[in-house]
Amino acid sequence: MNEDVKQHDVACHCGTVRLRVRLADEFNTIRRCTCSYCRMRGAIAVSAKLADMEFVQGEDNLTLYEFNTRTAKHYFCKTCGIYTHHQRRSDPSLFGINVACIEGVSPFDFAEVPVMDGVVHPSDTGSAARVAGMLKFEPSR
Repeated sequence: MNEDVKQHDVACHCGTVRLRVRLADEFNTIRRCTCSYCRMRGAIAVSAKLADMEFVQGEDNLTLYEFNTRTAKHYFCKTCGIYTHHQRRSDPSLFGINVACIEGVSPFDFAEVPVMDGVVHPSDTGSAARVAGMLKFEPSR
C-alpha cells in the first residue's frame, strides 16, 4: 500500500466484507456509468489501485458477477448483497470502490458526480473516455 495516501475503511452493509484502501486520487475520480449494468446498480465509484487494496476480512464471502467481455469483475457480499468493488474494464489495474461502502462517506456528500459514457465504451472504440453528463444532488433543507 502507498503509505503517503490516506487509508479508508470499506465494508458491506452487514460488515462481513471489510477492506482498507488508499484511493488513487482521493475522491477526484468519483463517477457513475451509463452501461446497462451500472445504470441498474446505481452506485458511485472511486478508483483504487490493486496494490492499494487490502482485505481485512470476508474476502471468501464475496461473489463475482461478470458479463459481456468479462473484463470487468463486480464483487458482492454473499450475505447482504451489497456491491463493494469492481475491477474496471477500461483499466483492469484499477478497482472501482463503492463510495457508499467507505466509512464516513455518503454518495450524497458530492454535489456533482460525472457520469461516464459506458454505452460507447472506450475499450470498444479506442477513443478517450467521455463524460455523458452530470449527476447532481441538491439537499432540500
